[in-house]
Amino acid sequence: MRNTLNPATAYLKAAQAILDRIVATQTENIQRAADICVDTIAAEGLVHLFGTGHSRMFIEEMYPRHGSFPGFHPIVELSLTFHNQVVGANGQRQAMFIEHVEGLARQILRNFVLRPPDSFMIFSNSGVNEVIVDMALEAKALDLPVIAVLSVDHCSASAPKHSSGKKLLDIADVTIDNCTPAGDAMVTVDGLEDPVGPGSTIGAAAVVNAIKCQVAAGLTARGKPPLVLSSSVFSGDASAAKFDASYDDYRRRVRRVYGA
Repeated sequence: MRNTLNPATAYLKAAQAILDRIVATQTENIQRAADICVDTIAAEGLVHLFGTGHSRMFIEEMYPRHGSFPGFHPIVELSLTFHNQVVGANGQRQAMFIEHVEGLARQILRNFVLRPPDSFMIFSNSGVNEVIVDMALEAKALDLPVIAVLSVDHCSASAPKHSSGKKLLDIADVTIDNCTPAGDAMVTVDGLEDPVGPGSTIGAAAVVNAIKCQVAAGLTARGKPPLVLSSSVFSGDASAAKFDASYDDYRRRVRRVYGA
């Protein structure tokens, strides 16, 4: 966006616009996604979480995080998400190459035992890279519902890359738009050719936590209140015991997916 605001204020205004669009347009799909998660977790299943690149952030935001609870299973491949090195071994070029390799998702899922009532939540701003589409197709082949969190604007503007000709948008049972404009970066600086300030972090993180809150309400309404990782600000000395209880419940829930 180009205007008379200083760049920092312009970014904050654009971020607020994303949140406003999510409230105005995505509440129904957030509820639909939460319903799938509640059905899964209440039936002792797991909501498996997957993303490549910076989408790893939203997986970690779901669990373990203060104010979070078991029932979600992060599947994080370091080769696809470890960006700290940038160059050299484990560099960014390698990660960006690997996420275009078809067939990798099937190899990843061979390490786990997945079955209904499990479900899948996949994060991708573009929704077109091969590993992401592969993972969605593999989840559907296992008869698991797929929730997608992506930029509809970016996905719609991007050509499919997977040999199936499909995008994540075409496969998901529920798609939640992170309401970020195509290209992600939102602020134009005078004298600088390329825009800066990505918005997908704001949109996807907001969606994750909105789903999380709705799932907590749904589980509690069914008489299965989740074991929350609670800050000592709320729980005092009981906070440590609540963390242990949450971690123990997570361990119990994920034991099955590792064939134990």
